Amino acid sequence: MNRRTLLTTAAAAATAGALGFKPAILRAQPAAVKVGFVGTLSGPGAALGNHLRDGWLAGVAQLNNQLGGRPVETLIIDDELKPDVAVSKIRAALERDKVDFVVGVVFSNILQAIVRPVTESETFLITANAGPSTVAGKGCSPFLFSSAYQNDQPHAAMGQAAQDAGYKRVFVLVPNYQAGKDSVAGFRSRFKGEVIDEVYVPLTQLDFSTEITKIAAAKPDAVFTFMPGALGVNLVRQYRQAGLGSIPFLSTFTVDESTLPAQGDAAVGFFTAASWAPNLDNPHSRRFVQAFEAAYGYVPASYAAHAYDAAHMLDAAIRRTGGDVANKAALRAAMEKGDFPSVRGPIRLGANHFPIQDFWLCQVAKRADGKFQTETVRKVLEADVDSHAAACRMT
Repeated sequence: MNRRTLLTTAAAAATAGALGFKPAILRAQPAAVKVGFVGTLSGPGAALGNHLRDGWLAGVAQLNNQLGGRPVETLIIDDELKPDVAVSKIRAALERDKVDFVVGVVFSNILQAIVRPVTESETFLITANAGPSTVAGKGCSPFLFSSAYQNDQPHAAMGQAAQDAGYKRVFVLVPNYQAGKDSVAGFRSRFKGEVIDEVYVPLTQLDFSTEITKIAAAKPDAVFTFMPGALGVNLVRQYRQAGLGSIPFLSTFTVDESTLPAQGDAAVGFFTAASWAPNLDNPHSRRFVQAFEAAYGYVPASYAAHAYDAAHMLDAAIRRTGGDVANKAALRAAMEKGDFPSVRGPIRLGANHFPIQDFWLCQVAKRADGKFQTETVRKVLEADVDSHAAACRMT
């Protein structure tokens, strides 16, 4: 398997030390739980995958390198943002490495590619980011869980924020793939004004001069965009350089802690919607942010937070089964309880195994130490259930 790293209990112990947690005293231990972590760790989407990976490792370290009282081994898999590569590597992890769980996934097209190979093998897949509509409704599975959200939800929260602000005419700009389409559906589900233009661009686009010219000519009340990774970095810079800062910039996954180091001052004041932000005030979140920054030297994004929660989700479920990961029915029932310590505060899982949770309007700010982060402005949606859950029928 190419581009992989096996993190054993000993290697994870070094991470635990960096995070300030003491590893368990070495003694005879049960067999390790094997986790295949898949993320985009190279190319334009690597920053997102790095947050996801580091969040997972931080969660495991905080749990003293164990899940449910058993040592854990993490097999790191770079999907390279190529569905065929992801499928090939995942099949090897399942068939050769015999992983007990698959965790991670940044992009929806990767999740759509691997979901059947994983779930048809009756291996539990926990997505810590991607949540396309295709797997949240009729395509739901007893073996698929999410520690993040369904794709539509953050965008719906921004649609509600735009509606609450009284905007009448909004220009929409998103990438042309499943998550981009879900973002528009989510935004439109709550925003009742006029979408004056709906522009789709390739997932690899980095020059937005044509789209920015269209925005300037249209003179909308606001712009809504979903541009992850390098796309978001370039769009924000070019938007500011074009002098469009007076047009409210409403986004999701465009200005966040994965892109802010590169966007810098150009992003300050821009809005996003999310289920979590680094300033969220609860004990689990404060501990996570402090330990994460101490270990990795950068501010965690929601990608990291949701992956951190994925570790706690699995830990709680495995503890309920007494460490038994072979009894699939018992493990599914334990995971469906959804009762685990989350950086977002209390959450529960819906019928489709996606979280029921709050969503916030957030704004980019520059901290006193010179770093940038998103900060909560107000709660937009409370205990939100995604719109596809009702279509999920599991056996």
